[in-house]
Amino acid sequence: MDQSTMTGRLLVAAPLLQEDSFRRSVVFVVDDTADGTLGVILNRPLGMAVDEVVTDWGAYASEPAVMFSGGPVGADSGIALGTAGAGEPPPGWAPLEGLAPGLGLDAVGVVDLEGPPQVLGTALGAFRVFAGYAGWSAGQLLEEIGEGAWFVVDAVASDVFTTSPEGLWARVLRRQGGRMALLSTYPDDPTMN
Repeated sequence: MDQSTMTGRLLVAAPLLQEDSFRRSVVFVVDDTADGTLGVILNRPLGMAVDEVVTDWGAYASEPAVMFSGGPVGADSGIALGTAGAGEPPPGWAPLEGLAPGLGLDAVGVVDLEGPPQVLGTALGAFRVFAGYAGWSAGQLLEEIGEGAWFVVDAVASDVFTTSPEGLWARVLRRQGGRMALLSTYPDDPTMN
């Protein structure tokens, strides 16, 4: 797989990936360069409201309006993603760089949480905050993909801002068809099958 095409794609954990941090996770790749890959887990909502962590941003958060665990790295830092509304992109919002062509994710970008929420928040069509991120050093992710730990599939904006994150893993696999759709029914505990 060409490393330059990963930004804006989804990494879907294969059933064999049992590591707690990534088990049944769906990771949205935010940045992918020769130095490594950074993404956020889309289906790990936390039990705390956005306002508890990022003051004044809660009113703009997409449902469910809670913080999400973006991954095991840098849990004390945050990454915010949003979609630019119609018209001029708002200041404090930056589109993802190096998006794979043809994904239709041009409106998804990074939100600067230091900006004024009353201005920036109202200009966003969707908004989500992630505590921490998933990160891989150069070549590490490609190795894991080669070992069968991850499926790389196209993302749609509704994946990033899903209102029902608990079923995202199965939904993404199902829409792929074929073998991956079959894996969407893989039992959580295969010994109970």
